[in-house]
Amino acid sequence: MSETQDKPAAGNNPAGAQAHRNSAPDATDAPFKPVIPAKAAKRANASVIGMVIALVLCVLAFLPVVLMNPAPKGEGFRPEVDVASAARNAGDVAGFTPVTPDTGDTFTPNYARWESGTSTGVPTWEVGYLTPKEAFIGLTQTRQANPTWILQQTGNLPLTGTRNAGGQEWELRDSGKDKRSMVLEYRGTTIILSGTASLDEFAELAAAVVKSADQAPAASSAPAA
Repeated sequence: MSETQDKPAAGNNPAGAQAHRNSAPDATDAPFKPVIPAKAAKRANASVIGMVIALVLCVLAFLPVVLMNPAPKGEGFRPEVDVASAARNAGDVAGFTPVTPDTGDTFTPNYARWESGTSTGVPTWEVGYLTPKEAFIGLTQTRQANPTWILQQTGNLPLTGTRNAGGQEWELRDSGKDKRSMVLEYRGTTIILSGTASLDEFAELAAAVVKSADQAPAASSAPAA
């Protein structure tokens, strides 16, 4: 018998057939790759492009508005307050001429208003000032002051002495730290300066207040409570 006849044929070998089946790729094991139709893909791309174009158009539409209205430049921004105009309006109901101290460009007003006194019972003329050293002094003037109201306005600070400013002796109420008040009864009204500024800045503003009060007629007597 020849050697070739002793070997079984490949087609008749069960083990070889099994190995061949195991090595063949199974179509069910292949990963599924969805296929998007060309028209659908085109529509999807068109939608994305349309959204991008719409966003760009919105930005371009609002850009001129933003450029024409720049935001305030941080801490350097100061509101423009017309103290003289507010004082004229307040004078019609105050019963006295509100002081409008002329401080040049050194003290910057950040509010000026007439308060009817609904909560305190004492109507007041009020102006707030930012000082050259970036501190604050609030001015309050009335012709209906009383001891309780003065204590409230000065934060119950103790009376520590007097301070001359503008040729007048002001009461000085000082916390010994960063809060202080100066009080003056002058020409029919009571004027209070309160804040966190230094005494030198208080004295400078107080002198301007006295000068303004001297230029106005004296206030009439306050109505009886």
